[in-house]
Amino acid sequence: MIPQKLIAELYRAAHGDRWALPMDRFADALRVSADRAAPDDLARYLRGLHLEDLALACGCAAGDERAWDHFVREYRPILYRAADALEASGGAREIADSIYSDLYGIRERQGERQSLFRYYHGRSSLKTWLRAVLAQRHVDGIRAARRLDPLPEEGGPDPLPASTTAAPDPDRVRYRAQLHRAFKVALAKLADRDRLRLACYYSQELTLAETGRVLREHEATVSRQLAKTRQVLRREVERHLRDEDRLDAAQIEQCFAYVLEDPGPMDLGGMLRKNSASDRSI
Repeated sequence: MIPQKLIAELYRAAHGDRWALPMDRFADALRVSADRAAPDDLARYLRGLHLEDLALACGCAAGDERAWDHFVREYRPILYRAADALEASGGAREIADSIYSDLYGIRERQGERQSLFRYYHGRSSLKTWLRAVLAQRHVDGIRAARRLDPLPEEGGPDPLPASTTAAPDPDRVRYRAQLHRAFKVALAKLADRDRLRLACYYSQELTLAETGRVLREHEATVSRQLAKTRQVLRREVERHLRDEDRLDAAQIEQCFAYVLEDPGPMDLGGMLRKNSASDRSI
């Protein structure tokens, strides 16, 4: 049993009134989280939760429009970035979009919306939890597709055994190195403000609104400028690979494919952190 005084303290810390969240509903979420964890020190456990994220999830599950609008604005870009990291072709974005209906709670049971948010208990950040949900859905989709693969026809030739060691592409290392160099050149050509915007959003993982406060820009402007900068980087990288490294279109696409498989030193956040010393002076 959670003392009422502690519930009130945690409710204030979570800013539950921001979403017009009834305290008893927030208390129910705290009890569910504590029941699942069965901590030795209840108060310490509850104070260690991501309380603001938990309140937001409760507000969204309850159908509060302000909570939902805030969630879509702040967390959809995070979910899309995670989806693009899982599958560069864009297939995972469809999974990300499908998650929204489950989060909103389209289906009802006994007159109550069955929101996916009811499985969020505040032990990790909402951002981390969403990434885990997306990754699990992605893996489930791959497993389902494999189960539907047709079996060999009876009497037909036996399938060739899968090679345990695929022959490495001799150009793989070269392509990755060339794209890495091209990206560093393209990044260096950006205006300081554009690099700072990228660093805030991708390296520091700030939200659009937080990035806007740093740069004194509206979040819609931040979103547009980030999209524009990504296009500029892509064009400049392709131009460098084509004009400086003399690669054709197919080879350029292969460069991107190898890096998408494993970003390694091409990780945007890591590269921006290396350039953060100059950015901090802005």
